[in-house]
Order: sequence, then structure tokens, then C-alpha cells
Amino acid sequence: MTSTLAPITATSTTTLPVLDEAGRALLFTDARTANTFADTPVTDEELSAIWDLAKWPPTSANFQPLRVLYIRTPEARERLVGHMNDGNKEKTAAAPAVAVLAVDTRFHEHIPTVFPIRPEMQDVLEADETMRTGSAALNSSLQAGYFILAVRALGLAAGPMLGYDAAAIDADFFPDGRWRTSLVVNIGHPGENPWFPRLPRLDNEHTVTWA
Repeated sequence: MTSTLAPITATSTTTLPVLDEAGRALLFTDARTANTFADTPVTDEELSAIWDLAKWPPTSANFQPLRVLYIRTPEARERLVGHMNDGNKEKTAAAPAVAVLAVDTRFHEHIPTVFPIRPEMQDVLEADETMRTGSAALNSSLQAGYFILAVRALGLAAGPMLGYDAAAIDADFFPDGRWRTSLVVNIGHPGENPWFPRLPRLDNEHTVTWA
């Protein structure tokens, strides 16, 4: 298959804008995991806007294996809460919106669409389960981080959680086995005493080296 995409030729040096201090604080230095939420509703339009931001940052070969299930109905909320660990049940029940992030184990079927310059990668990944699984794990984790940043960028608080029965969520919400749960994220405006005390970060001397 011949690519129809023309190479991009740089004609001048590009200087990227710098995010201001308020923006960096919103996304990074002041970013916290919310544990309580206000009663303020989160609209479907806001939830759609989260993904409209989160889908753009890069993944390996543009694979994009992450999928999102927004829990909206009381019946679905009750089912999800039943699969959460005890420490996460109350806040999941109270959050205005909840997203279940999942990995599409058949993401490679979309490669001719998302990576048209190398459509043959679909067959390569179909034949190599280890490569396919590893790529899905890495890139869905990247996208989960992008998703949380998108929540914050839109003025909402995120409460990502790993305390749940993943197999039970998969059986309940993804019974065909194609999607597999990777993270549950409560979403809303922060409520009363939403933040635990800030925990320390390691100093650069323990985390950064130079070569």
C-alpha cells in the first residue's frame, strides 16, 4: 500500500510557547488527587471535552489503545461501586462522574486508520502477542496520564484509583473480553477537605543523573 501522506518539511525554526506559572500549577505543582467532591454536576459536554483533549498527545506509532467508559446512570454506578474496594466505595458513589479507563486488546485492528503509513503493522502485532500486549500496556498508561491532565486542564478534579476488582468490572461492563479495565477515575469539583496532606517528593539527587 502506497502512503498518501507527504513528508513535512521544516522551513524555519519553531519556538514552542511556554505554559505560564498558573498553568503549570494547575497541571503539575498544585495537582492533587481529590477524595471528596462537591454536588456540582459534571455535564456530558464536559466529559466529552476531556476526551477531546486527552486523545491528542502522542502514543507509539499513534496506536491509541485506551478506551473510556463513562458511568452515568444510577444503576451502572451501583454496579461499579460493588466492584470497588471498601475504601473507595463511598467516594465513587459520591463523585458526580466516574470514568473507567480500559485497554482495547484488539487496538491493532485500527492501525490502517490511525497509522496509514504502515498498515502492515496490524499483521505484525496480530502475529506477536507479546509485542501487542506490551505496547498496549505502555501506551494506555501514557494515555491514562494524559486523561488525568485533561480533567485538570478543564477545571475539574480527578480521583484516580486502583482499588477495585478488575476481573469483576470486566465481566460486568466488558463481557466480550475485548476491553480490560486499567484505571477508575472519579471526576468532579473538589468538595469539603478534598486533599490529603501533600506527601514529599524525592530530591533530584535521588532521581536525576547526567551523562
